[in-house]
Amino acid sequence: MPFQQGSARTRQRTVLLVGIVVLLAALVLAVVLASVLTHGKQEVSPKMLKWKDRGTTKNLQEVVLGRCYNYITARYPELGDKDCLKIWESLKHAFIYKNPCNTTSEDYQPLMELASHPIPCNKSLFWSKTSDLAHRYTKSNQNFLTLEDTLLGYMADRVSWCGDPSAPGINYESCPKRSECESNPSSVFWKMASKMFAEAACGVVQVMLNGSVEAGAFRSSSIFGSIEIFNLNPDKVSAVHIWLMHDIGGPQSESCSGHSIKRLKSILEERNFKITCEDNYRPVQLLQCVHNPDHADCRLCTNTT
Repeated sequence: MPFQQGSARTRQRTVLLVGIVVLLAALVLAVVLASVLTHGKQEVSPKMLKWKDRGTTKNLQEVVLGRCYNYITARYPELGDKDCLKIWESLKHAFIYKNPCNTTSEDYQPLMELASHPIPCNKSLFWSKTSDLAHRYTKSNQNFLTLEDTLLGYMADRVSWCGDPSAPGINYESCPKRSECESNPSSVFWKMASKMFAEAACGVVQVMLNGSVEAGAFRSSSIFGSIEIFNLNPDKVSAVHIWLMHDIGGPQSESCSGHSIKRLKSILEERNFKITCEDNYRPVQLLQCVHNPDHADCRLCTNTT
């Protein structure tokens, strides 16, 4: 009898231990499965961050491809050897499925090389705070080109894009502003394109600035003031012509003898550029007056004396 009772107790302990082991194994398996499932959900569809700028342009691929084909067939057929599909793929790979705050110049380097083309001497027109006027002028006068009149700038003008690490890899809802993170897709792209545009300039270059801006026509923080001016090559650029334009009916906050223009001239002189500055360059002012023919500021434009 004692032997039989001992055997029974041993069997009970064994069953109890096996039950505990099975229970622990089930708990561990449940924790592992929960972790895997949770991780999988985060990878597939995490909640996208809400940024302050507009999201990726709808139908971005069609917009970029359409502009590329239009540029090399209708506008500049001499660039017909450019591969628009490769250019689009290069742009897409620069940002898709990537954190929009970790964009690097290396991401865009292949695109810059694919889309670059020579800029004829004496045609480069830089601008700051005169975007609308500068582009109206180059549309009416084919002798000048802004960055937005190059293939790179033409494709990207007024469109936006940014990626997201989760599917579908593109954020159509919002993209980060420069104030949120400086290394965002748009800022890095335009800095690189601006640098390349300045490096390509030769002969006489033009700069259109806004003399009605209270803070000053030349700003060191602008793309022109921080990037383009320092990438002009003194061995290729013979002179810099500054066109200081005032808004029709707007304040004349600064002239060619103003404080910020003096600062700009000083920077250019240190880099051995010849400089001229003209208040309200007449051909551009005439274009302003086309839209404001009856304004008092335009009377001089119509005087026959």
